[in-house]
Amino acid sequence: MKLMRSACIEPMYSEIPFLDRFQAAKDDGFEFVEFWSWTDKDLDAVKAAAEKAQIGISGFNGDADFSLIDPTHKEKYLEFLKQSVAAAKKIGALSVTIHSNALGDGGVVVNHYDELSDTVKICSMYDMLLECAKIAEESGVAMNLEPLNITTDHVGNFLAHTQMAAEMTRLIGSPKLKVLYDVYHMQLNEGSICDTIVKNVDQLGHIHVADAPGRHEPGTGEINYHKVFECLENAGYTGRVGFELFPLTDTKTAAKAIMSY
Repeated sequence: MKLMRSACIEPMYSEIPFLDRFQAAKDDGFEFVEFWSWTDKDLDAVKAAAEKAQIGISGFNGDADFSLIDPTHKEKYLEFLKQSVAAAKKIGALSVTIHSNALGDGGVVVNHYDELSDTVKICSMYDMLLECAKIAEESGVAMNLEPLNITTDHVGNFLAHTQMAAEMTRLIGSPKLKVLYDVYHMQLNEGSICDTIVKNVDQLGHIHVADAPGRHEPGTGEINYHKVFECLENAGYTGRVGFELFPLTDTKTAAKAIMSY
């Protein structure tokens, strides 16, 4: 079965204006696009561009300045998440991505919360995810919880491993709350890509792809993506694969490399 491909049009297609990226992704063979933030976008224009290109919108980040692991953020986190869900419904996006910590410019972790114990962080995250699942089920907009690498891009992020994320979503048991497994992030943090996919495929709601090191297109680093995609298919994964990467040279070259897989 062919995996559905989504281009993250913040790092990809940066050579052209944002609204032109929808058609460019479609022309290159992608079935979906996704992006990072929605508050800085003209949502009516985004919806129109996607509809004109006849390309789906996979999703975007649903949180911003607030953290799942900070119990004092619960009310503000959930209120912003509801706004994100409303934005997703407005443009027809299928999902939003959520994280343990607030991320600033360049993905920098805003607060490491060194003063909080892991017990408080875990309990706070579980408590808020229960509410996130309710919002997802009521709205129909899926939510994907993403662990991030703490070696290179997101030092200080609390949720760093697939096991913790999958245990959280499995305990909550909502069909609308799953894990975003980012192969690049998890290669840096834990390795064992194929074993992790097979073990947790029931909890994987979305996949992100970039090679490591470098975060460029497949074939530029050490990850055997032929085997990874084969593993996803054999394990029964039926969701979308998002290419969240920085082209090594230009997007046209990166897109050709992606389609070769």
